[in-house]
Amino acid sequence: MNDQHLLRYSRQIMLPEVDIAGQQRLMDARVLIIGMGGLGSPVALYLAAAGVGALVISDFDEVDHSNLQRQIAHGEEDVGRLKVDSAREAIHAINPECQVITIPEKLTSDQLMQQVILNDLVIDCSDRFSTRFEINRYCVEMQTPLVSGAAIQFGGQLAVFDSRKPDSPCYRCLYEEGEDEELRCAENGVIAPLVGVIGSMQALEAVKILSGAGETAIGRLMAFDGLNSQWRSMKLSKDPECPVCSGK
Repeated sequence: MNDQHLLRYSRQIMLPEVDIAGQQRLMDARVLIIGMGGLGSPVALYLAAAGVGALVISDFDEVDHSNLQRQIAHGEEDVGRLKVDSAREAIHAINPECQVITIPEKLTSDQLMQQVILNDLVIDCSDRFSTRFEINRYCVEMQTPLVSGAAIQFGGQLAVFDSRKPDSPCYRCLYEEGEDEELRCAENGVIAPLVGVIGSMQALEAVKILSGAGETAIGRLMAFDGLNSQWRSMKLSKDPECPVCSGK
């Protein structure tokens, strides 16, 4: 860490929970972000600003006019471009030292497994249950921490899963595969700042995990009601019959 780093990250370094050692851990970290839409945008920008050394961003979609209402990594001039390309430029505008690896395609199962192995942390910003279940399976198998977020209409939720800890539940403990209807912004709508609230919370949990600061939201489901400005925190227990993390 050089003098420029000490100046750039001084407001974090002065926090005793982070200090120089925690900031160095952030700078040494590599994080996979799946989805560069409403959630992935604030996640990527805040992690770059916080000094995470390498971000692997995965999204096969192009920027559309309808995205601009909430996906803050993209602008009017980016319409028609790949989201990972415009997001990379937005990240580098904030922190040129952040290494950005783009994956402009839908990850196959083998590619996803390899990326989970290569990264210190996975942040799920996708909008399909099938994708979330697959990400969860590989994170459990490879014992890679997972920060999961979702936002629709006026409500959002956040959870952290870390299979390195024996009592940590996984995403499959929370939801039954095939039971929930796909809910996406394109069909159901979403208020613009909501994705910023949930995405920022995902980034905060990621910074805590990587730096070693504080207590993370492992074993809890944090739900936000945007219409009434209320947070609820519900305890999650590991399902002893879970087909993914129970070992059965």
